[in-house]
Amino acid sequence: MADMDKLAVLVNTFGSSLISVAREVGLNVTLNKGQVTQGVKVSNVCAASLIGIVGSGVQGTAVIMLTSEGFEAVIAAMSGGAIGPDTNNPIAMSVIGELSNMVSGRALIQAAIPGVDVTPPQTFAGENIHNAPASSAGVKCFTLPFSLDPAGQLYLVLSFNAS
Repeated sequence: MADMDKLAVLVNTFGSSLISVAREVGLNVTLNKGQVTQGVKVSNVCAASLIGIVGSGVQGTAVIMLTSEGFEAVIAAMSGGAIGPDTNNPIAMSVIGELSNMVSGRALIQAAIPGVDVTPPQTFAGENIHNAPASSAGVKCFTLPFSLDPAGQLYLVLSFNAS
């Protein structure tokens, strides 16, 4: 599979995997197709989970980034309301890590690219978190913005070495 074909497959499968996993855990998500951009375009993010993707000629990251309302929606749905949405609570933050694990695992199974694996998730919290991917010519970044119902934004930021 050519590198650009791998890139297209990865972007598409990560997007569709996020939608299917979100629905399975009780989240209503909608991809804002008109706002999908090459590069990184996020705002007002308070929590994030990053997973590395390595192997078989593929290197990159998948980052789930959430606004405060998005963070609340994800924690409520995935914990059944048993965990409060507090970015200082390591258990609440581990929920975001688990969501990124589930999405990444499903995406890589669907992509069927042999020899590709993921790193354990790293979670981050704070005001206005930014994603600053490598700025080399061979790195391609994409932002897939999702709206959560009843409120909030989830951004899936994918960065891959396309060379």
